[in-house]
Amino acid sequence: MKNFESFMAPQLEEFIAYRKSLGYAIKSYRSYLNILDRYLKQRKADWDSLRPGFFLNMRADLNMESRSLNTIISTTRVFFTFLIRRGYMDDNPLQDIPLLKENAIIPFIFSPGQIDQLLEAMCKRLRKSEGYFLNDLGLYMAVLLMGRCALRISEPLKLLRKNYRPDDKTIYIKETKFKKDRLIPVPKAAIKEIENYLSVRESLLSHDDNPYLLAGRKRKPLADYQVRYLFRKVVKDMGLDQPRKLIGHMNFSQPTPHSLRHSFAVNTLKDIKERGESTRHALPVLAAYMGHSEYKHTTVYLKFLDAEHRQGLLEFAISHQEEI
Repeated sequence: MKNFESFMAPQLEEFIAYRKSLGYAIKSYRSYLNILDRYLKQRKADWDSLRPGFFLNMRADLNMESRSLNTIISTTRVFFTFLIRRGYMDDNPLQDIPLLKENAIIPFIFSPGQIDQLLEAMCKRLRKSEGYFLNDLGLYMAVLLMGRCALRISEPLKLLRKNYRPDDKTIYIKETKFKKDRLIPVPKAAIKEIENYLSVRESLLSHDDNPYLLAGRKRKPLADYQVRYLFRKVVKDMGLDQPRKLIGHMNFSQPTPHSLRHSFAVNTLKDIKERGESTRHALPVLAAYMGHSEYKHTTVYLKFLDAEHRQGLLEFAISHQEEI
């Protein structure tokens, strides 16, 4: 973890320790404050430099999109509020700095058929040699659980074997993004895949003391970067490796593992609607299944009717790019 190096390093560390003591996740806060710290160091700033104009210049100098810049400004503003409470400063120099207008994020949406094709393409990439097969099969299972159960990328990787409950066909997900636990049913097809994985694991490992459901090496879980690397390879195999496109005020995202979560929400609501059932009544249930503290967070995922709707918007934006 990179240490802070500017003149404010002690105060930044103090703030991170304070947030951690309150039970907040600090990884993202630290990364944003590292950007502030680096800028302070580059500009050889001191306490007298901390005026509104300095932070307006910082925002202008950072080569980032509005969404990221707003996050950095907001995080820095919270940091300076902390400094005021601790008696380091009298005023917050970011108090009156407005946030920038953000581009609309247009996530990539996989159709149900494309998710099936993605998993089939991942199977073709499984290395058959004994040293790699179980690891690759675990990566496949991580993506399968993300696509079939709307898990965040960290969730299948952190699952313990005891979190899988074959008798009632559920998995128990502990302390997710919103610090909530949830017990979710797993589709029958996914249960079959889990049982197959565990059977293969038992046959290949003579001494298996790894506590994680998807075993990495030396009693550790599989790594996030491994899933992302294989995912990018497979998306490219499928011809879906679309780079991010910024057209007008719309930011069309490239396919990522998190796209599977967006796709689950869209495809589930579409299926409910096609069955003639109430999507309004289904939304709170879907929110609970996805681990959202409030179902308003789930609606962020529901910007499109389906994958074709999203693709149609992209094609329209490209064809009218000069007008947007």
